Amino acid sequence: MRAEIKELHQRLKTTTIYVTHDQVEAMTMADKIVVMRDGSIEQIGSPLELYDRPKNMFVAGFIGSPSMNFIKGSMSSSGFTTEEGISLPAPSPAPASATVYGVRPEHLHLDDNGIPLEVAVVEPTGSETMVLGRLGTQNVTCVFHERVSAKAGSIIRVRLDLETIHLFDAAGLAIR
Repeated sequence: MRAEIKELHQRLKTTTIYVTHDQVEAMTMADKIVVMRDGSIEQIGSPLELYDRPKNMFVAGFIGSPSMNFIKGSMSSSGFTTEEGISLPAPSPAPASATVYGVRPEHLHLDDNGIPLEVAVVEPTGSETMVLGRLGTQNVTCVFHERVSAKAGSIIRVRLDLETIHLFDAAGLAIR
């Protein structure tokens, strides 16, 4: 149905306002999205602007499926450290006000030299594998576009690309 509506919209060349609570519908059908919370506008932008540069944790968590991972911790001169003391790569210079590290599930990559992640659940779908894991006590979702043979309780190692991470302050506002 989404394809038919989008095709009709393109053919008629009219302005259309489409209201939905389904972020996948919004991402696939819209030229511009208005993300609202409790009657207030959080952010306006193209689907990819909202995905790549969310202004806050609400937008970051709403746009994208599965939603962005939020890892609590603090920033120091050596990088981001989770509440459990696990070091994560951080941009340089690192903003000292960062208390939440955001990474999308599809931006985690298997890497033998990466950060250890304890596997809780493996969900193979054929074309991709979703791994629900734990970084210390914090839940992390990974989407790999390959088959993963890990089992619950095992350790996999993941790499995070600095270009795709997001940092948020204590108020939930994006600072990177």
